Amino acid sequence: MDTEESRHDPRLRLVHQLRALTVEFDLLAAEFAARHGLHPTDLRALIALLDAARAERPMTPGRLGEQLRLNSAGTTTLIDRLERLGLVRRERDTTDRRRVLLTVEPQAVDLGWTFFGPAIGTLLTAMDAFTPAELDTAERFLTAMTATAAATRTNVAGYHS
Repeated sequence: MDTEESRHDPRLRLVHQLRALTVEFDLLAAEFAARHGLHPTDLRALIALLDAARAERPMTPGRLGEQLRLNSAGTTTLIDRLERLGLVRRERDTTDRRRVLLTVEPQAVDLGWTFFGPAIGTLLTAMDAFTPAELDTAERFLTAMTATAAATRTNVAGYHS
């Protein structure tokens, strides 16, 4: 969709910029995974677990599998692999002993910071060129785009959580 009209539509230019940013982050993630002998799904799982921890939402194997679109066997294999690597641990929920919770080990956090920390620092430095109001606008924009992309993916996949 690279027509003359699309080159002048600021919305389409932003869509192309979002795609380019996504590709760059995917390449960075692939490099991290390759350097540490991880499958891309391993990295997506670790990100999901870290996001859940940051939001103070307990993560169960079932919820992780649902989020990653894995069946029960695939989820178990993934968690077993991450546990063997010392990146994740299973723990019984203290309020419901039937439920298993997943926790990212400090080693995984340290590994991530060693690789992604410099990239995050560079991004933060680049953000210094923007005013707080511009950053607020960017955050609102990215939040809306993320929600829209997730809804589109959900609709395309026919999946409803």
